[in-house]
Amino acid sequence: MSDVDSITVPPNRPWAFVWHYIRLYPRWYWAIAVLQIGAALFATLMPYAIGRITGAVSEGAWAHADLVQASLPALGLLFGLAVAQMLCARGATLCMIMVRPQQKIRIIRELFAYLQRHSARYFGEHFAGSLAHRIGEGSIGLLEITWALVVEMLPILVVLLTSLALLTVASPWLGLGLLVWIVAYTLLAFLLSRKAQVLAAEHAQARSVTTGKIVDAVSNLTSIRLFARQDFELDYLTRYQNQEKQAAQRSFFYQEKIRLLQDSLSIVLRVGLVALALFLWHVGQIDVGQFAMVATLGLMIVAQCSFLSMQFMHFFEYIGNIENSLDTLLPPHEMPDRTSALPANIHKGSIQFHDVGFAYSADKPIFQHFNLNIRPGQRVGIVGLSGSGKSTLLNLLLRSYDPQTGKVEIDGTDIKDMTQQSLHNQIGLIPQEPGLFHRSLRENIGYGDVKASEAQIVEAARRAHAHEFILNMQDGYDALIGERGVKLSGGQRQRIAIARALLKNAPILVLDEATASLDSETESLIQNSLDDIMADKTVLVVAHRLSTIAHLDRVVVLDKGLIVEDGRHQQLLELKGLYYRLWQHQSDGSLSETDTLNHDLQVT
Repeated sequence: MSDVDSITVPPNRPWAFVWHYIRLYPRWYWAIAVLQIGAALFATLMPYAIGRITGAVSEGAWAHADLVQASLPALGLLFGLAVAQMLCARGATLCMIMVRPQQKIRIIRELFAYLQRHSARYFGEHFAGSLAHRIGEGSIGLLEITWALVVEMLPILVVLLTSLALLTVASPWLGLGLLVWIVAYTLLAFLLSRKAQVLAAEHAQARSVTTGKIVDAVSNLTSIRLFARQDFELDYLTRYQNQEKQAAQRSFFYQEKIRLLQDSLSIVLRVGLVALALFLWHVGQIDVGQFAMVATLGLMIVAQCSFLSMQFMHFFEYIGNIENSLDTLLPPHEMPDRTSALPANIHKGSIQFHDVGFAYSADKPIFQHFNLNIRPGQRVGIVGLSGSGKSTLLNLLLRSYDPQTGKVEIDGTDIKDMTQQSLHNQIGLIPQEPGLFHRSLRENIGYGDVKASEAQIVEAARRAHAHEFILNMQDGYDALIGERGVKLSGGQRQRIAIARALLKNAPILVLDEATASLDSETESLIQNSLDDIMADKTVLVVAHRLSTIAHLDRVVVLDKGLIVEDGRHQQLLELKGLYYRLWQHQSDGSLSETDTLNHDLQVT
């Protein structure tokens, strides 16, 4: 079982998601909760100690006594409460420092692991930058919610309950007045914050869209420059920024209305509590020390409840962010592994398409009752005009999509009965645009076999005719090649892709227009590497440039999802059919634009 397989699937609802990552660390969160309760309790009892000191001073109890000796118990109590509050608060913070990085790593790891298993269709419908933003938003949102619940809101609850008990002991009228205010204030804050959650979610969505637009533009900066569309892109981005600004202002203005209302209620409590305490002192129901305690607690309660309203708003904002992240990242996988799927066990490499039917959309079928049999070790070229089904055939083999009818088999086993990770581990792919990472050349080549030694990486580079140009680079194999390998030429990127495939050494090799964008000299050099890598493998080569497939064992010609010709290069030329016409129309070894346009078909 791989590391990815052992990772748990996060719940797809916000509260379940939060609870899932709290219960994974029960000891830490119990320790944090106990320490925070202790810190809040000790802080709330300090006005009681201050009240005792105030009462003793006002009554002159210490006037004729040794001040140090008489005040020592009360001062000791105040000092002890302050030290205990500080130690509990710092202990809770230390626990958070220990657990939060662990949580963040696990959340991001598990969200990313789930994301990787989505289908090609899913990634075609979402910006890469937006998905990365959603992962960060989900992890940060959960950390902020746990902080708000355990570090902020739990202590506030303790302060309110302790204050209520102290005021009730001093006078039931004070306790009743505070209770009514707390209930009204909390209920109002909660109800108003619910709408704040909706507005915050709209703001988060607008912010995510803007981020995705920026990432999309940055990844296409070359096109922007070549088309001189810098001003257009700024205007295009501004439209989405204005939408984000409007969403932000709606959210922030509403939050400010909540703060205004709650500040007004805080004034009512601050003045009302002191006025009630003053009246009770006047009628002799409380003494001066209790009056001082009431006044001090009133200020503390107002400060805490003002903070509570902010926490409610932030809390619902974080819940909204998590909900957006989970809705985007955790929809059910379109093509999950079957529960009975087993690791691929490919030895021969035979490939069979049995009565396959497939369409990207129901009204435009690509294949209907499609059949193709490729023998083990056979090198097969797949040719046809744009829209004939070449890329779709490879997508079905790679299981980027599943056929609606029929099945695809390798060595007699339906690929749906294989785990996708093990299937992909048995197929080497060299696409027209290699997916290179912004990492070192060594890491990019070693991606074919992450356990490969330095000697194996260098040997693969030699066989791919990449070793020489790598040594000529400033940092050699340690050179960073930029995003998607932008620091390398097209031919250099292809040679790195070939070296990676050589290192992977999978029994099936797929080449998808691997030399289409190269000049003839570079193509000739790379073709020698390709002939080397094809040895003892089952090979599928998709190419517009027919000269690259003429030497293969077999050529399959597709037209509108049908196999119209099948045979060796010379046999197909003698038929004088579609392949012959395509060969005759080539001026540089690739299919002409006229042929492609005449078919007026969608590229697949």
